[in-house]
Amino acid sequence: MALKLIQRIPFRIRCYPAGSVRPLSTSSQALCVTCLCTLAGRCIRIWGCRKLLQDSVSRSLTTIVREPAFITSSSVGIHRDSVPRFCLTQLHRPTSIEEQSFLHRLETCSSSRQVFRLLRSVEIMSDTMAAAALHRVADLEQEGGALTNPTVLEEATIRALCFQLEEDSGRLTNAGLVSALLACTRLYLDPWSTLMVRLMSESQARLDRGEMTIGELCTLGQAMLAIEGPGSVMLEQLMEQIQRQELSNWSLADLVAVYRLLQGGVGVDGKYRDLLNAMHSHAVTVTSRMDPAAVSGVLGALVTLNQMQAMPLVINLCKQAVRHVPHFTDEELTHVLGALMHFGHSDYYFMEAMEKYVPTVAFTSHPETITKVMQFFGRRNILSPPVFDAIAESFVYRADDYSTSQVARQIMAFGKLGYLPPNAGQVFGKVETILHTRFSHFQPRTLLNLLHACILVERFPVNFVSKVFSSYFLQQLQEQSMGIDRAALAQLTQLYMTVKLECPFYEGPKLLPKYRVKSFLMSGRSLETPVDPHLYNSVKTGLVDLLGDRSYFGSKVLTPYCYTLDVEIKLDEEGYVLPASQTDDVYKRIALCIDGQKRFTSNLRQLLGKEAIKQRHLCLLGYEVVQIPYFEFEKLQSKTSMVEYLHQKIFPHTYRLSW
Repeated sequence: MALKLIQRIPFRIRCYPAGSVRPLSTSSQALCVTCLCTLAGRCIRIWGCRKLLQDSVSRSLTTIVREPAFITSSSVGIHRDSVPRFCLTQLHRPTSIEEQSFLHRLETCSSSRQVFRLLRSVEIMSDTMAAAALHRVADLEQEGGALTNPTVLEEATIRALCFQLEEDSGRLTNAGLVSALLACTRLYLDPWSTLMVRLMSESQARLDRGEMTIGELCTLGQAMLAIEGPGSVMLEQLMEQIQRQELSNWSLADLVAVYRLLQGGVGVDGKYRDLLNAMHSHAVTVTSRMDPAAVSGVLGALVTLNQMQAMPLVINLCKQAVRHVPHFTDEELTHVLGALMHFGHSDYYFMEAMEKYVPTVAFTSHPETITKVMQFFGRRNILSPPVFDAIAESFVYRADDYSTSQVARQIMAFGKLGYLPPNAGQVFGKVETILHTRFSHFQPRTLLNLLHACILVERFPVNFVSKVFSSYFLQQLQEQSMGIDRAALAQLTQLYMTVKLECPFYEGPKLLPKYRVKSFLMSGRSLETPVDPHLYNSVKTGLVDLLGDRSYFGSKVLTPYCYTLDVEIKLDEEGYVLPASQTDDVYKRIALCIDGQKRFTSNLRQLLGKEAIKQRHLCLLGYEVVQIPYFEFEKLQSKTSMVEYLHQKIFPHTYRLSW
């Protein structure tokens, strides 16, 4: 076979925005970086290249290709020459063991060059192996909706491989065909390149003949989503074929594949609702057979599709996840935790498994996974000292590699649960160092969340508060969120109150009155937890018997300091109870904090950070704070015991009078 040397020809690259879907139009005539080198000018064009400008630019390329020689088959063989050549042969199809060995070696490749070396070292390769190699290149080169290094497509190995897939698309297996098409979309090849057109045409022909399995239909669906978007006619056609299949005959892999296809955009806006509901019912019966990837994949799909009605399935998947906690990859565990937060579900045994697992990987897991662990425990109000202590220890050594968002989200979990780890000094010393070195890297809202979390656990970032109260920062905060919402204003107000009450040496700028709120109690992200109605009514009944009349205490009293008191009792200088409406001669104010379950962590009797700071501030403001925790009051069985309990709590040094 003689080599043909293609002369240097100017090629043009046409780039498209990452994530966009380019319509199939015959008007494009631009040539590209990677040519599959037939004299007729067949080529692969790429779109969405990160390092290239949006305007077309010229580039020259010399390509060496051998004349093809074909033997009808569905396997690809590589000849060991300086320039690789792929030919088809049926005589030496790899065994399943050889194919699995190749795929394992492919997974260990950490660069595209290693993938190319592996391809050149393999004697016989099936079409599915060839497609897997393209997928691996995409895995290694894809980032943010584009290829980090578009010139990887100029490599002779990948060009020869694509050329052979183009020439022999009609002889590929169904699995190899659709997998190769999907791999091409992940490499951002132009849908009007000859390779893509041939693969799509062949796929359409086989789809029309109804030859594909559910798994192959789903792979084809993912490719068409990338090429034409959710409105693809071919996509609707394959979805019709999927719906005609009996669910009871689906394999577990088929079920997961359809979930992922619907997640990719096919099932948005309530489309295929009946199919989804049927899938949920079927999935509940097979969750016990799901592996870590399946559990993570289905949970991720349920989140994307917002299937709040599928709670029975979520609960079953969480139970199955308990078994897989040590076996999840970082990415899978991140998806599982995100899903459980989305659906507001947690499981005692899952938490127990996490407590055993997280301390063993706190120093090695991906930063986002560690952050998601903290978010999960914080969101679910679960205080786990083994988890928090391990992550706090790793934070000291790893925080320099964390993004500002990851730093803030981890500290926010400590603040929310009001927990200080044993190495709190080192942790918050590290936080201060990061604030000093990377202050300008923080988004305004992220910075506010971080500083607010610090004050919840009595760590006062005085050096940075002055910057937060500056007009420049407040303007940035307003621009980021299209105006400052009430939750952010409440955080700013509480931050200001903290430095005034607990940092008397602070002499920086003040927070202007227009940025202060009048009440911390609000819907949504409130800085106070509303009183539990049932517990409040029980306490109120006891107080009426204790004080003699309802008029001697106030309920849900908004103070001038933004906090709302569950119950306020006023005393004169001699210790007599005054009517709640009286404003003169008030010598002492007693604030009753009727603390229901929601004011504590869900597994330990520890006040949440926002409740602890409220009680701390009320004390500094001159109130006598009396805490009535639910776990003490609910033990009382009779009215007499309730009244006696309240008397001992509120007036421990006086005798009780009978009314």
